[in-house]
Amino acid sequence: MDYDVKDLSLAEKGKLRVEWARQDMPVLSAIAARFAKEKPLQGLRLAACLHVTTETAVLMTTLKAGGAELRLCASNPLSTQDDVAAFLAKFEEVPTFAIKGEDGDTYYKHIHATLDLKPMITMDDGADLVFSAHSKRQELLPGILGGTEETTTGVIRLKAMAAQGVLNYPMIAVNDAQSKFLFDNRYGTGQSTIDGILRATNRLMSGSVFVVSGYGWCGRGVAMRARGMGARVIICEVEPLRALEAVMDGYQVLPIAAAAQVGDIFCTLTGDINVIRQEHYLTMKDGAIVSNSGHFNVELDLPGLKAVSTGVRRIRDFVEEYTLTNGKRVNVLGEGRLVNLAAAEGHPSTVMDMSFANQALSAEYIFKNHQNFEKQVYSVPVEIDREIARLKLAAMGIEIDTLTPEQEKYLASFDLGT
Repeated sequence: MDYDVKDLSLAEKGKLRVEWARQDMPVLSAIAARFAKEKPLQGLRLAACLHVTTETAVLMTTLKAGGAELRLCASNPLSTQDDVAAFLAKFEEVPTFAIKGEDGDTYYKHIHATLDLKPMITMDDGADLVFSAHSKRQELLPGILGGTEETTTGVIRLKAMAAQGVLNYPMIAVNDAQSKFLFDNRYGTGQSTIDGILRATNRLMSGSVFVVSGYGWCGRGVAMRARGMGARVIICEVEPLRALEAVMDGYQVLPIAAAAQVGDIFCTLTGDINVIRQEHYLTMKDGAIVSNSGHFNVELDLPGLKAVSTGVRRIRDFVEEYTLTNGKRVNVLGEGRLVNLAAAEGHPSTVMDMSFANQALSAEYIFKNHQNFEKQVYSVPVEIDREIARLKLAAMGIEIDTLTPEQEKYLASFDLGT
């Protein structure tokens, strides 16, 4: 079996950590049990480009239980958990191509090794697999039935491809499922981002000025958690409705140029490029901490920072200290990559349970219904979204009401009034 991981001897440790994660993923476990009986993915070749974490391993074993032939690579050079990659390669015999800290050339070599499966479905987190198939491996496109996309940044790229008429197969935007973004983006990103910042810095959150760029679901989650730990939170936004929402939620809203002068800790969560730029670094306090929890490190203008720096050193694990030409220091966490995965372990298993349940069921849906799709980006079918919520509630032992026939009739009528 072909694979490229750091060290197979780490597999036993990875096995135990995956077992720990699985205990908090009852929805995906229920899907795996059904998949094992029905084998709905028999004959499917599926290539996945995801963060190689314990939760991803549970997803891979679920897809394998359904009969799929798999290959997996990392969707970020710093997000791989090497013991999990070893576990998948050694014990699950899933060809895995992922090494934490791999350079850019190795990253794309691993993507191409994953595409060598000649997939029928792609599963992405950031759309690098899709884009590589479209730009470098076009011979594969006729055989690809469709794909799924995990995150906001990837959905943005895919919708741009569809709008320009260059998307060659249909995609389901898993990120846009309510059972994904309401929980994964808000509660998962909120907790894991703060976790990554604290692990990297060991700084006190209480009393600090915490600047969040972007007030989407991820930004809301980080702002909520930072405020809960005693930080004074400032929101930077470009969208008037979100900025107004942040004000109504009780946050101070400032342009980044103003926030840069007063912030202690910064985190970008926008999906856009150069959110914090050279001119902002130069006005920051001495010792300011800068991080990113958007998918790609382009949210921070790191070349611009380097250009106004006289030196850089690794002062702690996952912390690079830039000394600026004005004598001040700016600390960048995790090389500007996803701080929750670069410096911590990513989202808690319980929220990834719902996100990856969407991935598994969306892959099944595409495999069964691919002939009904156009070359566009689709939402997760509402019945899948509701089924995942139902399974999660059941696993938590929570019961909800159902409408009576009288209530259903009332909601379907127009003449019952006051």
